[in-house]
Amino acid sequence: MARVLRVLTRSLSSQTSKAKMGSLSLREDARKIFWGAVSAVLPPNMLQRSLKVREACGSLVLECGGVDFPLNKNLYLVGFGKAVLGMTAAVEQIVGNHILQGVISIPRGMEESLRVAGKREMLLSPGSPVRIMEGAEHNMADESALEAAREIHSLAKKLSEKDVLLVLISGGGSALLPAPMPPLTLHDKQTITKQLALRGATIQELNTLRRALSQLKGGGLARAAYPAQVISLILSDVIGDDLNVIASGPTVSSSYSTEGCLQILDKYDLRNSAPASVRDVLRSRSRTAAHDHFSHVHNILIGSNLIAMREAEQESARLGYHPSVLSSAISGDVRQVSRFYGLLARVICSMMMESSEQQQLQQEIIALGSEMAIPDLNLAEQLHEIAEYAGLGAVCVLCGGETTVLVQGEGKGGRNQELALRVAQEWHNFQGDLKGCEVLFLSGGTDGQDGPTEAAGAFSYPELLMDAKQGGFNVECFLNHSDSNTFFSQFHDGRYLLTTGLTGTNVMDVQVLLIRRKRDIQ
Repeated sequence: MARVLRVLTRSLSSQTSKAKMGSLSLREDARKIFWGAVSAVLPPNMLQRSLKVREACGSLVLECGGVDFPLNKNLYLVGFGKAVLGMTAAVEQIVGNHILQGVISIPRGMEESLRVAGKREMLLSPGSPVRIMEGAEHNMADESALEAAREIHSLAKKLSEKDVLLVLISGGGSALLPAPMPPLTLHDKQTITKQLALRGATIQELNTLRRALSQLKGGGLARAAYPAQVISLILSDVIGDDLNVIASGPTVSSSYSTEGCLQILDKYDLRNSAPASVRDVLRSRSRTAAHDHFSHVHNILIGSNLIAMREAEQESARLGYHPSVLSSAISGDVRQVSRFYGLLARVICSMMMESSEQQQLQQEIIALGSEMAIPDLNLAEQLHEIAEYAGLGAVCVLCGGETTVLVQGEGKGGRNQELALRVAQEWHNFQGDLKGCEVLFLSGGTDGQDGPTEAAGAFSYPELLMDAKQGGFNVECFLNHSDSNTFFSQFHDGRYLLTTGLTGTNVMDVQVLLIRRKRDIQ
Protein backbone atom coordinates (compact mmCIF):
# COMPACT_ATOMS: atom_id res chain seq x y z
CA MET A 1 0.00 0.00 0.00
CA ALA A 2 2.89 2.30 0.75
CA ARG A 3 4.11 4.50 -2.05
CA VAL A 4 7.60 5.95 -2.21
CA LEU A 5 7.23 9.55 -3.27
CA ARG A 6 9.87 11.98 -4.46
CA VAL A 7 12.15 13.20 -1.65
CA LEU A 8 11.61 16.87 -0.85
CA THR A 9 14.74 18.25 0.81
CA ARG A 10 14.72 20.95 3.46
CA SER A 11 17.55 22.99 4.93
CA LEU A 12 17.68 24.89 8.24
CA SER A 13 20.06 27.80 8.70
CA SER A 14 21.34 27.07 12.20
CA GLN A 15 22.63 23.79 13.58
CA THR A 16 21.87 24.97 17.12
CA SER A 17 18.28 25.94 16.31
CA LYS A 18 17.80 22.52 14.70
CA ALA A 19 18.66 20.77 17.93
CA LYS A 20 16.42 23.01 20.04
CA MET A 21 13.50 23.03 17.65
CA GLY A 22 13.55 19.33 16.71
CA SER A 23 10.56 18.12 18.70
CA LEU A 24 8.64 21.34 18.06
CA SER A 25 9.10 20.96 14.32
CA LEU A 26 7.96 17.32 14.48
CA ARG A 27 4.83 18.41 16.30
CA GLU A 28 4.13 21.16 13.79
CA ASP A 29 4.72 18.72 10.92
CA ALA A 30 2.34 16.20 12.46
CA ARG A 31 -0.30 18.89 12.86
CA LYS A 32 0.03 19.89 9.20
CA ILE A 33 -0.16 16.26 8.07
CA PHE A 34 -3.26 15.65 10.19
CA TRP A 35 -4.94 18.76 8.87
CA GLY A 36 -4.09 17.64 5.33
CA ALA A 37 -6.13 14.51 6.01
CA VAL A 38 -9.06 16.49 7.40
CA SER A 39 -8.97 19.01 4.54
CA ALA A 40 -9.45 16.26 1.98
CA VAL A 41 -12.83 15.36 3.48
CA LEU A 42 -14.17 18.80 4.38
CA PRO A 43 -17.61 19.22 2.76
CA PRO A 44 -16.62 22.01 0.32
CA ASN A 45 -13.62 20.05 -0.95
CA MET A 46 -15.48 16.74 -1.25
CA LEU A 47 -18.44 18.23 -3.09
CA GLN A 48 -16.30 20.30 -5.46
CA ARG A 49 -14.57 17.08 -6.49
CA SER A 50 -17.88 15.28 -6.96
CA LEU A 51 -20.41 17.72 -8.45
CA LYS A 52 -20.37 20.12 -11.36
CA VAL A 53 -23.02 22.09 -13.23
CA ARG A 54 -22.18 22.67 -16.87
CA GLU A 55 -23.72 23.22 -20.26
CA ALA A 56 -24.08 20.32 -22.68
CA CYS A 57 -25.78 20.57 -26.09
CA GLY A 58 -27.41 23.85 -25.13
CA SER A 59 -28.85 22.57 -21.84
CA LEU A 60 -27.64 22.52 -18.26
CA VAL A 61 -26.62 19.21 -16.72
CA LEU A 62 -25.48 18.07 -13.30
CA GLU A 63 -22.31 16.03 -13.72
CA CYS A 64 -21.66 13.46 -11.01
CA GLY A 65 -19.80 10.16 -10.99
CA GLY A 66 -19.21 10.36 -14.73
CA VAL A 67 -22.93 10.64 -15.47
CA ASP A 68 -24.85 13.70 -16.70
CA PHE A 69 -28.30 14.45 -15.26
CA PRO A 70 -30.45 17.05 -17.07
CA LEU A 71 -31.32 20.07 -14.92
CA ASN A 72 -34.73 21.57 -15.59
CA LYS A 73 -36.44 22.60 -12.35
CA ASN A 74 -36.25 18.97 -11.25
CA LEU A 75 -33.59 18.79 -8.50
CA TYR A 76 -34.51 17.85 -4.91
CA LEU A 77 -32.29 17.19 -1.91
CA VAL A 78 -32.49 15.17 1.28
CA GLY A 79 -29.78 14.31 3.78
CA PHE A 80 -29.07 12.88 7.21
CA GLY A 81 -25.93 12.72 9.31
CA LYS A 82 -23.49 14.73 11.39
CA ALA A 83 -21.72 16.28 8.38
CA VAL A 84 -24.78 16.84 6.23
CA LEU A 85 -25.36 20.54 7.01
CA GLY A 86 -21.92 21.43 5.66
CA MET A 87 -22.40 19.08 2.72
CA THR A 88 -25.71 20.76 1.87
CA ALA A 89 -24.15 24.22 2.07
CA ALA A 90 -21.43 23.07 -0.33
CA VAL A 91 -24.04 21.68 -2.75
CA GLU A 92 -25.86 25.03 -2.69
CA GLN A 93 -22.64 26.78 -3.68
CA ILE A 94 -22.25 24.47 -6.66
CA VAL A 95 -25.80 24.09 -7.99
CA GLY A 96 -27.07 27.57 -7.12
CA ASN A 97 -30.86 27.91 -7.26
CA HIS A 98 -31.47 24.61 -9.04
CA ILE A 99 -32.69 22.94 -5.82
CA LEU A 100 -36.48 23.19 -5.68
CA GLN A 101 -37.00 21.67 -2.24
CA GLY A 102 -35.03 19.81 0.39
CA VAL A 103 -35.10 18.34 3.90
CA ILE A 104 -32.08 17.44 6.01
CA SER A 105 -31.97 15.72 9.40
CA ILE A 106 -29.00 16.73 11.54
CA PRO A 107 -28.01 16.35 15.23
CA ARG A 108 -29.67 18.70 17.69
CA GLY A 109 -27.58 21.82 18.19
CA MET A 110 -25.37 21.25 15.14
CA GLU A 111 -26.40 24.40 13.28
CA GLU A 112 -25.74 26.61 16.31
CA SER A 113 -22.43 24.83 17.03
CA LEU A 114 -21.18 25.56 13.51
CA ARG A 115 -22.36 29.15 13.76
CA VAL A 116 -20.57 29.66 17.08
CA ALA A 117 -17.43 28.01 15.62
CA GLY A 118 -17.46 30.56 12.80
CA LYS A 119 -18.00 27.90 10.12
CA ARG A 120 -20.12 30.13 7.90
CA GLU A 121 -19.21 28.14 4.82
CA MET A 122 -21.06 25.20 6.37
CA LEU A 123 -24.33 27.09 6.93
CA LEU A 124 -27.17 27.37 4.43
CA SER A 125 -27.78 30.59 2.53
CA PRO A 126 -30.62 32.90 3.59
CA GLY A 127 -33.86 31.85 1.92
CA SER A 128 -32.56 28.33 1.23
CA PRO A 129 -35.26 25.93 -0.04
CA VAL A 130 -33.80 23.23 2.20
CA ARG A 131 -35.53 22.70 5.54
CA ILE A 132 -33.26 21.90 8.49
CA MET A 133 -34.67 19.52 11.10
CA GLU A 134 -32.69 18.66 14.24
CA GLY A 135 -33.01 15.64 16.50
CA ALA A 136 -31.35 12.43 17.71
CA GLU A 137 -29.76 14.02 20.76
CA HIS A 138 -26.78 11.99 22.02
CA ASN A 139 -27.02 9.96 18.78
CA MET A 140 -30.29 8.34 19.90
CA ALA A 141 -33.32 8.22 17.60
CA ASP A 142 -36.19 10.31 18.98
CA GLU A 143 -39.54 11.80 17.96
CA SER A 144 -37.87 14.81 16.32
CA ALA A 145 -35.73 12.54 14.13
CA LEU A 146 -38.83 10.45 13.37
CA GLU A 147 -40.66 13.56 12.14
CA ALA A 148 -37.68 14.47 9.93
CA ALA A 149 -37.70 10.93 8.48
CA ARG A 150 -41.40 11.29 7.66
CA GLU A 151 -40.73 14.56 5.83
CA ILE A 152 -37.90 12.96 3.85
CA HIS A 153 -40.08 9.96 3.00
CA SER A 154 -42.92 12.23 1.88
CA LEU A 155 -40.65 14.26 -0.39
CA ALA A 156 -39.17 11.14 -1.99
CA LYS A 157 -42.57 9.57 -2.70
CA LYS A 158 -43.87 12.54 -4.70
CA LEU A 159 -41.06 12.46 -7.30
CA SER A 160 -41.50 11.47 -10.95
CA GLU A 161 -39.24 9.93 -13.56
CA LYS A 162 -38.16 13.43 -14.66
CA ASP A 163 -36.84 14.34 -11.21
CA VAL A 164 -33.41 13.97 -9.63
CA LEU A 165 -33.04 13.33 -5.89
CA LEU A 166 -29.67 14.21 -4.39
CA VAL A 167 -29.14 12.24 -1.15
CA LEU A 168 -26.40 13.31 1.25
CA ILE A 169 -25.31 10.74 3.86
CA SER A 170 -22.73 10.82 6.63
CA GLY A 171 -22.03 9.15 9.95
CA GLY A 172 -24.82 9.36 12.49
CA GLY A 173 -27.39 9.07 9.72
CA SER A 174 -28.99 5.92 11.10
CA ALA A 175 -30.22 7.60 14.30
CA LEU A 176 -31.38 10.61 12.27
CA LEU A 177 -33.52 8.53 9.89
CA PRO A 178 -35.76 6.34 12.07
CA ALA A 179 -38.81 5.20 10.13
CA PRO A 180 -40.26 1.99 11.57
CA MET A 181 -42.44 -0.03 9.23
CA PRO A 182 -46.08 0.34 10.42
CA PRO A 183 -47.58 -0.84 12.71
CA LEU A 184 -44.17 -0.89 14.41
CA THR A 185 -43.55 2.13 16.65
CA LEU A 186 -40.21 3.78 17.37
CA HIS A 187 -40.42 2.44 20.92
CA ASP A 188 -41.00 -1.11 19.64
CA LYS A 189 -37.96 -0.89 17.38
CA GLN A 190 -35.77 0.56 20.12
CA THR A 191 -36.94 -2.17 22.51
CA ILE A 192 -35.97 -5.08 20.26
CA THR A 193 -32.66 -3.41 19.31
CA LYS A 194 -31.78 -2.91 22.98
CA GLN A 195 -32.75 -6.48 23.86
CA LEU A 196 -30.53 -7.88 21.12
CA ALA A 197 -27.60 -5.65 22.10
CA LEU A 198 -27.86 -6.68 25.75
CA ARG A 199 -27.74 -10.35 24.77
CA GLY A 200 -24.60 -9.92 22.68
CA ALA A 201 -25.93 -9.67 19.14
CA THR A 202 -23.29 -8.69 16.58
CA ILE A 203 -23.43 -5.37 14.73
CA GLN A 204 -24.21 -7.33 11.55
CA GLU A 205 -27.21 -8.97 13.23
CA LEU A 206 -28.42 -5.65 14.63
CA ASN A 207 -28.16 -4.00 11.22
CA THR A 208 -30.03 -6.87 9.56
CA LEU A 209 -32.97 -6.37 11.92
CA ARG A 210 -32.84 -2.58 11.63
CA ARG A 211 -33.07 -2.75 7.84
CA ALA A 212 -35.86 -5.32 7.90
CA LEU A 213 -37.97 -3.23 10.30
CA SER A 214 -37.46 0.10 8.55
CA GLN A 215 -39.30 1.89 5.76
CA LEU A 216 -36.21 3.80 4.62
CA LYS A 217 -33.12 1.79 5.56
CA GLY A 218 -31.88 -1.16 3.53
CA GLY A 219 -32.72 0.59 0.25
CA GLY A 220 -36.11 1.84 1.41
CA LEU A 221 -35.45 5.48 0.55
CA ALA A 222 -34.34 4.57 -2.99
CA ARG A 223 -37.49 2.47 -3.45
CA ALA A 224 -39.67 5.34 -2.22
CA ALA A 225 -38.05 7.74 -4.73
CA TYR A 226 -38.54 5.43 -7.74
CA PRO A 227 -38.77 6.24 -10.66
CA ALA A 228 -36.74 9.42 -10.00
CA GLN A 229 -32.99 9.32 -10.50
CA VAL A 230 -31.25 9.02 -7.13
CA ILE A 231 -27.70 10.31 -6.61
CA SER A 232 -26.40 9.32 -3.19
CA LEU A 233 -23.20 11.05 -2.07
CA ILE A 234 -21.76 9.22 0.93
CA LEU A 235 -19.19 10.16 3.56
CA SER A 236 -18.02 6.99 5.30
CA ASP A 237 -17.33 6.75 9.02
CA VAL A 238 -17.10 2.96 9.13
CA ILE A 239 -14.17 0.61 8.70
CA GLY A 240 -14.27 -0.99 5.27
CA ASP A 241 -16.65 1.63 3.83
CA ASP A 242 -19.51 -0.87 3.51
CA LEU A 243 -22.36 1.17 2.01
CA ASN A 244 -24.88 -1.21 3.57
CA VAL A 245 -23.64 -0.19 7.01
CA ILE A 246 -23.34 3.60 6.61
CA ALA A 247 -26.67 4.94 7.96
CA SER A 248 -27.96 1.36 7.41
CA GLY A 249 -27.86 1.75 3.62
CA PRO A 250 -31.03 3.72 2.72
CA THR A 251 -30.09 3.83 -0.97
CA VAL A 252 -28.37 0.44 -1.17
CA SER A 253 -30.08 -2.74 -2.34
CA SER A 254 -30.26 -5.04 0.67
CA SER A 255 -31.22 -8.68 0.92
CA TYR A 256 -32.79 -10.34 3.92
CA SER A 257 -35.49 -12.88 4.57
CA THR A 258 -38.19 -13.32 7.15
CA GLU A 259 -36.72 -16.66 8.17
CA GLY A 260 -33.23 -15.21 8.57
CA CYS A 261 -34.49 -12.41 10.82
CA LEU A 262 -36.58 -14.80 12.89
CA GLN A 263 -33.53 -17.03 13.30
CA ILE A 264 -31.67 -14.08 14.83
CA LEU A 265 -34.51 -13.64 17.32
CA ASP A 266 -34.44 -17.38 18.06
CA LYS A 267 -30.66 -17.32 18.56
CA TYR A 268 -31.10 -14.87 21.44
CA ASP A 269 -34.36 -16.40 22.68
CA LEU A 270 -36.37 -13.29 21.77
CA ARG A 271 -38.96 -14.51 19.28
CA ASN A 272 -41.72 -14.80 21.87
CA SER A 273 -40.75 -11.85 24.07
CA ALA A 274 -40.24 -9.38 21.20
CA PRO A 275 -43.10 -6.91 20.61
CA ALA A 276 -45.85 -8.58 18.53
CA SER A 277 -45.53 -5.80 15.93
CA VAL A 278 -41.93 -6.91 15.27
CA ARG A 279 -43.04 -10.43 14.32
CA ASP A 280 -45.94 -9.04 12.26
CA VAL A 281 -43.67 -6.75 10.23
CA LEU A 282 -41.09 -9.49 9.61
CA ARG A 283 -43.74 -11.92 8.36
CA SER A 284 -45.12 -9.30 5.98
CA ARG A 285 -41.72 -8.42 4.51
CA SER A 286 -40.33 -11.58 2.97
CA ARG A 287 -38.18 -10.02 0.30
CA THR A 288 -34.77 -10.33 -1.26
CA ALA A 289 -32.71 -7.92 -3.30
CA ALA A 290 -33.64 -9.87 -6.45
CA HIS A 291 -37.09 -8.26 -6.32
CA ASP A 292 -35.69 -4.71 -6.22
CA HIS A 293 -34.68 -2.61 -9.20
CA PHE A 294 -31.93 -0.15 -8.39
CA SER A 295 -30.91 0.93 -11.90
CA HIS A 296 -32.14 4.45 -10.99
CA VAL A 297 -29.66 4.69 -8.08
CA HIS A 298 -26.09 5.98 -8.20
CA ASN A 299 -24.21 5.46 -4.93
CA ILE A 300 -20.94 7.40 -4.80
CA LEU A 301 -18.41 7.35 -1.96
CA ILE A 302 -17.04 10.89 -1.81
CA GLY A 303 -15.15 10.76 1.48
CA SER A 304 -13.46 8.08 3.57
CA ASN A 305 -10.58 7.50 5.94
CA LEU A 306 -8.39 6.24 3.09
CA ILE A 307 -9.18 9.30 0.93
CA ALA A 308 -8.15 11.48 3.87
CA MET A 309 -4.91 9.59 4.42
CA ARG A 310 -3.92 9.81 0.76
CA GLU A 311 -3.92 13.59 1.10
CA ALA A 312 -1.97 13.31 4.37
CA GLU A 313 0.49 11.12 2.50
CA GLN A 314 1.10 13.87 -0.05
CA GLU A 315 1.42 16.51 2.66
CA SER A 316 4.02 14.46 4.53
CA ALA A 317 6.02 14.06 1.33
CA ARG A 318 5.90 17.83 0.78
CA LEU A 319 7.35 18.21 4.28
CA GLY A 320 10.28 15.93 3.45
CA TYR A 321 9.16 12.59 4.90
CA HIS A 322 8.94 9.25 3.18
CA PRO A 323 5.30 8.31 3.78
CA SER A 324 3.72 4.91 4.22
CA VAL A 325 -0.03 4.33 4.56
CA LEU A 326 -0.26 1.12 6.57
CA SER A 327 -3.98 0.70 7.21
CA SER A 328 -7.34 2.49 7.24
CA ALA A 329 -8.86 -0.23 9.44
CA ILE A 330 -7.00 -0.01 12.75
CA SER A 331 -9.45 -1.11 15.43
CA GLY A 332 -9.69 -2.98 18.69
CA ASP A 333 -8.80 -2.27 22.29
CA VAL A 334 -6.65 0.81 22.75
CA ARG A 335 -4.19 -1.16 24.92
CA GLN A 336 -3.34 -3.57 22.12
CA VAL A 337 -3.24 -0.80 19.50
CA SER A 338 -0.83 1.19 21.70
CA ARG A 339 1.48 -1.84 21.88
CA PHE A 340 1.41 -1.97 18.09
CA TYR A 341 2.44 1.67 17.65
CA GLY A 342 5.01 1.46 20.43
CA LEU A 343 6.64 -1.54 18.78
CA LEU A 344 6.33 -0.08 15.27
CA ALA A 345 8.43 2.94 16.23
CA ARG A 346 11.08 0.65 17.69
CA VAL A 347 11.15 -1.41 14.48
CA ILE A 348 11.60 1.63 12.25
CA CYS A 349 14.27 3.11 14.53
CA SER A 350 16.15 -0.21 14.39
CA MET A 351 16.05 0.06 10.59
CA MET A 352 17.37 3.62 10.63
CA MET A 353 20.15 2.79 13.09
CA GLU A 354 20.87 -0.62 11.50
CA SER A 355 20.42 -2.30 14.87
CA SER A 356 21.21 -5.95 15.41
CA GLU A 357 17.75 -6.37 16.98
CA GLN A 358 16.00 -5.34 13.78
CA GLN A 359 15.02 -8.86 12.69
CA GLN A 360 13.71 -9.88 16.12
CA LEU A 361 11.62 -6.71 16.46
CA GLN A 362 10.14 -7.26 13.00
CA GLN A 363 9.12 -10.79 13.92
CA GLU A 364 7.45 -9.46 17.09
CA ILE A 365 5.40 -6.85 15.31
CA ILE A 366 4.36 -9.20 12.50
CA ALA A 367 3.08 -11.61 15.16
CA LEU A 368 1.22 -8.77 16.91
CA GLY A 369 -0.24 -7.58 13.61
CA SER A 370 -1.51 -11.07 12.89
CA GLU A 371 -3.10 -11.21 16.33
CA MET A 372 -4.88 -7.89 15.70
CA ALA A 373 -6.44 -9.29 12.49
CA ILE A 374 -6.56 -5.95 10.67
CA PRO A 375 -7.97 -6.73 7.20
CA ASP A 376 -5.78 -4.40 5.09
CA LEU A 377 -2.58 -4.84 7.10
CA ASN A 378 0.21 -6.75 5.31
CA LEU A 379 3.10 -6.01 7.63
CA ALA A 380 5.77 -8.22 6.12
CA GLU A 381 5.46 -6.50 2.73
CA GLN A 382 4.89 -3.03 4.18
CA LEU A 383 7.91 -3.23 6.50
CA HIS A 384 10.05 -4.30 3.57
CA GLU A 385 9.02 -1.15 1.70
CA ILE A 386 9.66 1.06 4.74
CA ALA A 387 13.12 -0.49 5.14
CA GLU A 388 14.01 0.61 1.61
CA TYR A 389 13.87 4.28 2.56
CA ALA A 390 14.26 4.23 6.36
CA GLY A 391 17.99 4.72 5.84
CA LEU A 392 17.28 8.13 4.31
CA GLY A 393 16.33 9.32 7.77
CA ALA A 394 12.71 10.64 7.84
CA VAL A 395 9.65 8.40 7.83
CA CYS A 396 5.95 9.15 8.25
CA VAL A 397 3.62 6.22 8.95
CA LEU A 398 -0.11 6.87 8.52
CA CYS A 399 -2.96 4.76 9.84
CA GLY A 400 -6.65 5.26 10.43
CA GLY A 401 -9.67 3.57 11.92
CA GLU A 402 -11.35 3.61 15.29
CA THR A 403 -10.19 2.08 18.55
CA THR A 404 -12.25 1.18 21.61
CA VAL A 405 -11.65 2.09 25.25
CA LEU A 406 -12.81 0.23 28.33
CA VAL A 407 -13.88 3.20 30.46
CA GLN A 408 -12.69 3.10 34.08
CA GLY A 409 -13.52 5.60 36.80
CA GLU A 410 -15.11 8.96 36.12
CA GLY A 411 -12.29 10.75 34.35
CA LYS A 412 -12.52 12.84 31.21
CA GLY A 413 -10.92 11.54 28.05
CA GLY A 414 -11.32 10.17 24.56
CA ARG A 415 -9.96 7.22 22.62
CA ASN A 416 -7.36 9.32 20.77
CA GLN A 417 -5.97 11.02 23.85
CA GLU A 418 -5.82 7.71 25.71
CA LEU A 419 -4.10 6.06 22.76
CA ALA A 420 -1.44 8.79 22.61
CA LEU A 421 -0.79 8.48 26.34
CA ARG A 422 -0.59 4.70 26.22
CA VAL A 423 1.84 4.80 23.29
CA ALA A 424 4.13 7.00 25.40
CA GLN A 425 3.75 4.48 28.22
CA GLU A 426 4.87 1.71 25.84
CA TRP A 427 7.95 3.70 24.88
CA HIS A 428 8.88 4.47 28.48
CA ASN A 429 10.35 1.03 29.10
CA PHE A 430 12.13 0.81 25.73
CA GLN A 431 13.72 4.22 25.23
CA GLY A 432 17.03 2.55 24.52
CA ASP A 433 15.54 1.10 21.33
CA LEU A 434 14.70 4.62 20.13
CA LYS A 435 18.18 6.02 20.70
CA GLY A 436 19.44 8.08 17.82
CA CYS A 437 15.93 8.93 16.59
CA GLU A 438 13.39 11.65 17.20
CA VAL A 439 9.90 10.18 17.47
CA LEU A 440 6.45 11.72 17.72
CA PHE A 441 2.98 10.16 17.67
CA LEU A 442 -0.33 11.90 17.00
CA SER A 443 -3.84 10.46 17.14
CA GLY A 444 -6.86 12.62 16.34
CA GLY A 445 -10.52 12.42 15.45
CA THR A 446 -11.29 13.97 12.07
CA ASP A 447 -14.49 15.50 13.44
CA GLY A 448 -12.45 17.60 15.86
CA GLN A 449 -14.01 16.00 18.92
CA ASP A 450 -12.43 13.23 20.97
CA GLY A 451 -14.99 11.90 23.41
CA PRO A 452 -16.72 14.50 25.61
CA THR A 453 -13.83 16.96 25.28
CA GLU A 454 -12.92 20.01 23.22
CA ALA A 455 -9.77 18.31 21.95
CA ALA A 456 -9.51 16.28 18.76
CA GLY A 457 -6.69 14.14 20.16
CA ALA A 458 -3.14 14.42 21.46
CA PHE A 459 0.59 14.19 20.69
CA SER A 460 3.08 12.04 22.57
CA TYR A 461 6.81 11.35 22.50
CA PRO A 462 9.19 8.81 24.13
CA GLU A 463 10.27 10.95 27.09
CA LEU A 464 6.74 12.03 28.00
CA LEU A 465 6.36 9.80 31.05
CA MET A 466 9.75 10.82 32.41
CA ASP A 467 8.92 14.51 31.91
CA ALA A 468 5.50 13.98 33.50
CA LYS A 469 7.03 12.32 36.56
CA GLN A 470 9.43 15.21 37.01
CA GLY A 471 6.43 17.54 36.90
CA GLY A 472 4.62 15.58 39.59
CA PHE A 473 2.18 13.74 37.29
CA ASN A 474 1.33 10.08 37.87
CA VAL A 475 0.41 8.90 34.36
CA GLU A 476 -0.68 5.46 35.62
CA CYS A 477 -3.27 7.11 37.86
CA PHE A 478 -4.70 9.13 34.98
CA LEU A 479 -4.96 6.03 32.78
CA ASN A 480 -6.58 3.98 35.55
CA HIS A 481 -9.35 6.57 35.74
CA SER A 482 -9.76 7.10 31.96
CA ASP A 483 -8.66 10.68 32.57
CA SER A 484 -6.31 11.33 29.66
CA ASN A 485 -7.82 14.73 28.83
CA THR A 486 -7.15 16.03 32.35
CA PHE A 487 -3.54 14.87 32.06
CA PHE A 488 -2.90 16.49 28.68
CA SER A 489 -4.74 19.68 29.72
CA GLN A 490 -2.43 20.12 32.71
CA PHE A 491 0.83 18.72 31.30
CA HIS A 492 2.95 21.51 29.77
CA ASP A 493 -0.13 23.78 29.79
CA GLY A 494 -1.98 21.64 27.27
CA ARG A 495 0.52 22.11 24.46
CA TYR A 496 0.37 18.40 23.60
CA LEU A 497 -3.38 18.48 23.01
CA LEU A 498 -4.55 18.56 19.40
CA THR A 499 -7.29 21.19 19.21
CA THR A 500 -8.92 21.89 15.87
CA GLY A 501 -12.45 22.90 16.78
CA LEU A 502 -15.49 21.37 15.12
CA THR A 503 -14.49 20.40 11.56
CA GLY A 504 -17.90 19.57 10.08
CA THR A 505 -16.74 16.20 8.77
CA ASN A 506 -16.00 12.71 10.14
CA VAL A 507 -14.06 9.79 8.68
CA MET A 508 -13.05 8.23 12.00
CA ASP A 509 -9.52 8.77 13.37
CA VAL A 510 -6.10 9.38 11.84
CA GLN A 511 -2.76 8.43 13.43
CA VAL A 512 0.55 9.98 12.40
CA LEU A 513 3.88 8.46 13.47
CA LEU A 514 6.94 10.56 12.62
CA ILE A 515 10.46 9.17 13.00
CA ARG A 516 13.58 11.12 12.11
CA ARG A 517 17.22 10.21 12.63
CA LYS A 518 18.84 12.69 15.01
CA ARG A 519 22.00 13.17 13.02
CA ASP A 520 19.88 14.55 10.16
CA ILE A 521 18.82 17.54 12.28
CA GLN A 522 21.93 18.28 14.29
